[in-house]
Amino acid sequence: MTTTANSMSAAHTSHLAQVFAQYPLEIAHGDGVWLHTRDGRKILDFYGGHAVAGLGYGHPRWLAALERQARQMAFQTNALAMAVRERAAARLARFAGIGLDTVFWVNSGAEANENALKLAFKVTGRTHAVALEHGWHGRTAAAGAVTWGALEKWYGFPRTPFDVRFVPRNEPDGLERFIDRNTAAVIVEPVQGVGGAYDVGKPMLQALRQRCDETGAQLIFDEVQCGVGRTGAPFGANHYEVTPDMITTAKALGNGFPVSALLLSRRLAGQLRVDDMGTTFGGGPMACAIAEAVIDAIETESLLANVRTVSAYLRAHCLVGPVTGMQGVGFLLGLRTTRPAKEVHAALLAKNILTGTSADPHILRLLPAYIMNEAHVDQLAAALAQVAP
Repeated sequence: MTTTANSMSAAHTSHLAQVFAQYPLEIAHGDGVWLHTRDGRKILDFYGGHAVAGLGYGHPRWLAALERQARQMAFQTNALAMAVRERAAARLARFAGIGLDTVFWVNSGAEANENALKLAFKVTGRTHAVALEHGWHGRTAAAGAVTWGALEKWYGFPRTPFDVRFVPRNEPDGLERFIDRNTAAVIVEPVQGVGGAYDVGKPMLQALRQRCDETGAQLIFDEVQCGVGRTGAPFGANHYEVTPDMITTAKALGNGFPVSALLLSRRLAGQLRVDDMGTTFGGGPMACAIAEAVIDAIETESLLANVRTVSAYLRAHCLVGPVTGMQGVGFLLGLRTTRPAKEVHAALLAKNILTGTSADPHILRLLPAYIMNEAHVDQLAAALAQVAP
């Protein structure tokens, strides 16, 4: 066999597209906050499937909802009304509790952001969007266009669908230089995820709200990663007491089942017409049943309070070893490290603790399940204390 043939054979040992950097683990199953590998290791999961597993693994309410709805009706088109779809939307709107009472169900965070941006351009008739430096909003055409660094790294399309201005994430003064009466949308993660678990903060969010009110731009909170309880409140909008025109959310909303949502103000919802937005799988009955079950578990099991309590405990006990500071909110936390975060990540993984990294090379990111408790934090603190600074 020739060298070229050998190379081609090696490249095709897997039928999966080789586009993901992967940790050296093969997961067989999970329970609660634990991952079990095929070779017998038991891993304490502070990464949560990249902020997805808010209830952990094998949660009984989640499993029951999945089985019940699968037996009743696994899928049906949005052209046919189903009570579960309306019931889940009402539950999500009540959970948010900030007057964004109309829900458009879709499948992923990027798809929710794509629709939010499209709606903002449609209702304003304007020409550009504004996003924050270091923000991440997804890999589709519009969502990628407002993602910091995407054009230089991976965007791939020959052009963006609209012009974008990027605002420094910590400068609430001077927003008039970026947001004007040609701005259709301002999109922001209240707590940036990939950007390093960075808390954008109330002053900045309030300033964005005020400037959008002055210019008529639509304010979108991308809460794909920080929403559905991760801040210790229903959404970052609740935590910061700033109400946007739209919220996008996904990840923890399905606890592993693909589901996302766009929440709209009544003013925007009143401008929707048939065919303004559409989806095949969004609003599927299983996805809606799962979202309803996730919210039910968060509320009835007091998980928001647990996030706040355990987050405070983690901040008080994990400033050890290579960790010199912390940032973020709730269970979206960044531990600032003296050594490169990837080295600390590897050292913790060798001690059977899985964490995450971020675009900031000195931020170790924690995205645990909301059922994480103080004993689990003690294990993390003990492991960090054994990692050389």
